Amino acid sequence: MNISWNQTSGILRRMSSGGMLKSTQDRLERQAQTQKQVDFFEKQKENLKNVTCESVEEIAEKLKSLHSYEDQIAAVKAAYNNEQMFHILDESTERGEKIAEAVDKMAPKTPEERLEELVEEALGVEDGGELEEIMDEIEEAAEEMTEEVMEQATEELEEALPENAEVSAEEVAEASAAAEAAQKEALPEGYLPFDVRL
Repeated sequence: MNISWNQTSGILRRMSSGGMLKSTQDRLERQAQTQKQVDFFEKQKENLKNVTCESVEEIAEKLKSLHSYEDQIAAVKAAYNNEQMFHILDESTERGEKIAEAVDKMAPKTPEERLEELVEEALGVEDGGELEEIMDEIEEAAEEMTEEVMEQATEELEEALPENAEVSAEEVAEASAAAEAAQKEALPEGYLPFDVRL
């Protein structure tokens, strides 16, 4: 089976590079470059047909140029073939790496790895998680309770004090202590407040 360079270059032009291995793209580029060089020397050989020779020396020069072009075409094709050997090695290495990655992904996980994934999911390390949702709900409930207790304490102070009375520092401290005590009573049992920065 004989495939000409022109046919392969046409095929290469129609192929898109999407999804190809890097080594395959390199091979296609080398093949296109080789085709350009071969076409150039073939055109030079064709141009020799139009050259007229009147002496034996001119004929010898024309033959020498013809052989030179043929040697250059052979050299370009040989260089391409040598590069193809390295391309095959590169391509097999790339495919081997992709297969190794796929095998690693498909490998069964050890119990320790499964446990780590469950812990990460529960803690919300990956993409949110149950613990993070629960903490958000508790934080919202605590804020609402704090606001309610502060409003109640303020209302009680306003009712207990006459309009023109001055408030002493001791009374303010007692009121704030009462508000804090009411806030602690409103929180669920066993709840320890802490700050979380995300």
